[in-house]
Amino acid sequence: MEKNYHEKNGNALYIINILKKYSSEEHKISVNELIKYIADIYGVQNDRRTIERNIELLRDKLDYDILVSKIGNKNYYYLLNNPDVDFEPGEIRTIIDTFSYATFIPESISKEIIKKCQNMQNVYENEKMKDYQIISNHLKTNNMEIIKNMEDINNAIYEKKKISFDYYKYELKPTLKNVKVDRFIVSPYHILYSIQEFYLIGLKRGDKNLKSFRIDRMKNVQLMDEDVSKNVKKEDIKKVIDTSISMYGGVGEDIEVLCDNVLLDNVIEVFGKNIKISKYDNNHFKLVMNKDIEGFKYYVLRNIEFIKILKPKKLKEQIQRILKKYLEEN
Repeated sequence: MEKNYHEKNGNALYIINILKKYSSEEHKISVNELIKYIADIYGVQNDRRTIERNIELLRDKLDYDILVSKIGNKNYYYLLNNPDVDFEPGEIRTIIDTFSYATFIPESISKEIIKKCQNMQNVYENEKMKDYQIISNHLKTNNMEIIKNMEDINNAIYEKKKISFDYYKYELKPTLKNVKVDRFIVSPYHILYSIQEFYLIGLKRGDKNLKSFRIDRMKNVQLMDEDVSKNVKKEDIKKVIDTSISMYGGVGEDIEVLCDNVLLDNVIEVFGKNIKISKYDNNHFKLVMNKDIEGFKYYVLRNIEFIKILKPKKLKEQIQRILKKYLEEN
């Protein structure tokens, strides 16, 4: 009796699950096919009237957008995506690509998330991805705690509590190893995604200035009972983000440089639009911004032949010392 009760009342769910997985505008399903799918997948027998009655229930009472097309003397059904809750195929593909190539998440967790994404779309969209391959030379993290870290940090930010965590980095000892640097106590304020990595913006105990911490380098994150050191305004967090380059952190300083026009697209991509750019001559533009010079120093070195430093003087002197030392040692 109990089994029959569940079979009878599960018909609407059986139908909607099958329509989600096996129907589309190009692949409509007849009542007979629905009967066969339910029997094969759920082991439940149905008749035409039961199927049609439950389709009406799904459409009229539960607001599922089930469309019907009449071909000959038969009705064929398919389910339209709900734009408020269902992902479009292109959106799912974007999510899959993001987690496939993201370095901040381990490969095994990426595969689990990708599988969940594929379960959200029909078999026909999944068929288009049967030959999907990840072609990348980027090293993924092996930190299996990354997802839990994100949850714990988010909870700490919401509750305005400090966290403690072990922080790791690569060192040669004498072979390459990922080693613990220290255990930090930090007041967390914001999670930021930058340059394909997640960072925590926080205030380390004993420090006065906000810093960034790579979340994939954290292990053993623990929520503490201690309240954050101070309330930080959104403007303060935004200032750290705006002045940082490659999340080096530090205090922003006025920078002026001349750049070759070949760098224009790259400058916009790296530093955003919150900068001042003006034409200098036919081959160069002037760039003015307030950024951390430690991070900008490495940008200059990567593009040394295309940049002339105007200010600050100490940045120019740092670059000169680096180049002089390099030439002397090589």
